[in-house]
Amino acid sequence: MGLTQRYTLSRRGHLKSVVTAVAIVLALACPGRGERIKDIMDIQGVRGNPLTGVGLVTGLSGTGDSSLLSRQMLTNVLRDSGLVLSPTDLKGGSVAVVVVTAELGPFHREGTRIDVDVSTLGDAKTLQGGMLLPTPLKGLDGQVYAVAQGGVSLGGWSVSGASASMSKNHQTVGRIAGGAIVEKSELSTFVEHVAGQRFITLSLRNEDFSTARRVSEAINESHANSAMVLDAACVKIMIPANVHRAGVVAFLDELMQKEVVVDMPAVVVINERTGTIVVGESVGISTVAISQGSLVVKVKESAFVSQPTAPFSGAGSTVVVPETSLGAEEQDGYLIPVEQAVTVSELAKTLNAIGASPRDLIAIFNALKKAGALQAKLVIM
Repeated sequence: MGLTQRYTLSRRGHLKSVVTAVAIVLALACPGRGERIKDIMDIQGVRGNPLTGVGLVTGLSGTGDSSLLSRQMLTNVLRDSGLVLSPTDLKGGSVAVVVVTAELGPFHREGTRIDVDVSTLGDAKTLQGGMLLPTPLKGLDGQVYAVAQGGVSLGGWSVSGASASMSKNHQTVGRIAGGAIVEKSELSTFVEHVAGQRFITLSLRNEDFSTARRVSEAINESHANSAMVLDAACVKIMIPANVHRAGVVAFLDELMQKEVVVDMPAVVVINERTGTIVVGESVGISTVAISQGSLVVKVKESAFVSQPTAPFSGAGSTVVVPETSLGAEEQDGYLIPVEQAVTVSELAKTLNAIGASPRDLIAIFNALKKAGALQAKLVIM
């Protein structure tokens, strides 16, 4: 067996194992399997709010900022404590200016602790061992909703010597678990009052008319004429008059536990940067013939020492000269008829028979779409 044949068989075997594994995971999912409404829909009005602030991390061992900004912020902190200093009186390296971010949950009340993320603004090398000074966190309306403070956890480490260094994970981004205390809550309101009636609106995370209709039908089975489809993403639910205010949560929980069959559109998603291909369950290919070839290019870089030929002569010098060797090999293409494939499993078997690599599959899917043979939406990331 020649080198080309062994390479082709090895490549086919590797592709078969990868694509078949993905196909098995998708194909084994029961077509009629229901999903809970709470897993596919969000309640309109129930959302978090981003909080941001600019703070100062202290206690760094010579790995902090060297900019004027950090010294100015440290000066302001010391002035609040009664010490009047100038930024020129301070040295950098022990403090770092950071951006502090957090998310205020829809039902976080005063006194609740929330996690915060810390990231450097200046040229600090690492926040290892640092302590965040009290930092007010504001919403987009400019009001202070929480105050953050505490030791920064990096989830990694860094060590360095005179001529080498080693680190794990990003050292300029950290997290403080429960590092902020909520000072002002922003509770979400999810019950809408219109003309004496109460309504709740559910939003699909993946818009689809069929799924929205099935959600409405599932709700109306137990509460007749309560749900109405507004569009492909929203279902509005009228709370029955016999459900009192204290029972709204129980009523909503009952609805969210219902199961519906999610209709998944035919989509092929391709990430050309990583060579990742995801094929939806409903993707089909019309009867076509595909010619698939392969071009293998080998590039080898090497270096050799150029030594002057005249010894004891100053006419030349010893230098390192790079050398590049380039070779290309193209395999003959062949035309393979592909019967109509209507399931993920059949599609995977069809593509495995061609023996294409993931990069080749990307080109094949693009060509199939242009030819009108790919009965699915093609999304390229």
